[in-house]
Amino acid sequence: MIIEKADKRDSGEILTLQRFCYISEAEIYSDYSIPPLIQTLDEIKAEFRDYYFLKALEDGNIIGSVRARISEPGTCYIGRLIVHPYFQNQGIGTLLMREIEKIFHECERWELITGHLSKKNIKLYEKLGYNIFKIEELTLNLNLVYLEKLNK
Repeated sequence: MIIEKADKRDSGEILTLQRFCYISEAEIYSDYSIPPLIQTLDEIKAEFRDYYFLKALEDGNIIGSVRARISEPGTCYIGRLIVHPYFQNQGIGTLLMREIEKIFHECERWELITGHLSKKNIKLYEKLGYNIFKIEELTLNLNLVYLEKLNK
């Protein structure tokens, strides 16, 4: 497995994987209109202007991805960590997270958001040293959980 920088040519494959991976999140919340599922190809291509994308490759196929950007001075926002369900629980998400943290090593902190019922995600992030610092009600069925990790 190889982790490397993705580019705009990878947009379609990343978007397809993203939609496949986020079906399980949509099922948890009974909401199939969540942004990762309705994002368009043009929208993900546009994100390459502001976000640094990583991809995990196995036999030339993208099996994982994560993206990040500087959201405010000293803070790196990490978004949409995805790993193909067949390859989950093999450390790929951890490797993607560690690599994006290395790329944004100059930041004072890394921040990410997940849903309150996404227990597997929260467990992974806490294992990686992230701590919950805020919970915000988005809808009656969804609270956003904000996690951060300080760069020590």
